[in-house]
Amino acid sequence: MPDPMTPVQRAAAGQVLREALEARELLVVSLCGAHAYGFASADSDVDLKGVWVAPARRLLGFAGVPGAVDRQEWVGEVEVDFTVNELGQAALGVLKGNGNMIERIMDGAPLHAGEGLDELRALTRKSLSKRVYKHYRGFATGQRKAVDPKAVSAKKLLYVLRTTTTGAHLLESGEVIPDLSALWERYELPEVPELIGLKREAEKGVLPSEVWTMARVEALMTRAFSRLDRALEASKLPEHPSEDDQAAMERWLIERRLASLS
Repeated sequence: MPDPMTPVQRAAAGQVLREALEARELLVVSLCGAHAYGFASADSDVDLKGVWVAPARRLLGFAGVPGAVDRQEWVGEVEVDFTVNELGQAALGVLKGNGNMIERIMDGAPLHAGEGLDELRALTRKSLSKRVYKHYRGFATGQRKAVDPKAVSAKKLLYVLRTTTTGAHLLESGEVIPDLSALWERYELPEVPELIGLKREAEKGVLPSEVWTMARVEALMTRAFSRLDRALEASKLPEHPSEDDQAAMERWLIERRLASLS
């Protein structure tokens, strides 16, 4: 499988990752954004998302429960967007059906995998539920609103298709695949290869209106949303994680915290 990043982008990502590992314990860091979705351009920024683990003693003091750590900067000629959410936040997100947390935890080829990730993946797999529908449909709705009817960009349209398709696939199969280029054929979106080609030619380019009329764009997005809705109807996932699975996730989290104190 070809590397989705250029050598320069990989070097920049590696530098940010090394510095982050020096600053805190990281459970997982994954390549996200266009590089993970199958439609990166040469000048796409590098999105790194993950989960970090706060020291248990910090949680017992006055500092309170920590949240996300963000870092956005240029490393040489590459823009890197780095975000990691704390383990407790990520685990609760899984139970609530947060696709962002699920995708980074279930990434099969992360840039970094820390001790305990396999255990969290097993718990996440057992906790998948139809709650993910709300996340993916809500996220895609926001992306759809961002599509400018006067100047439709391939990038924004692809993000709508990516979100709806990943959500549909998760609901139907229980499998997490963020890569639209790996799913478009199964979900009958033959327009995707052309859109990917146009996006790679120009990161922020506008689609030719004589070919990509707004009526065509709307019809494509409506088709993608309908596919997501049908996936919910056909899904064999439970409505929500069972009480046993929720308790298992919390028990694992508590035990991990306690182990770090000994």
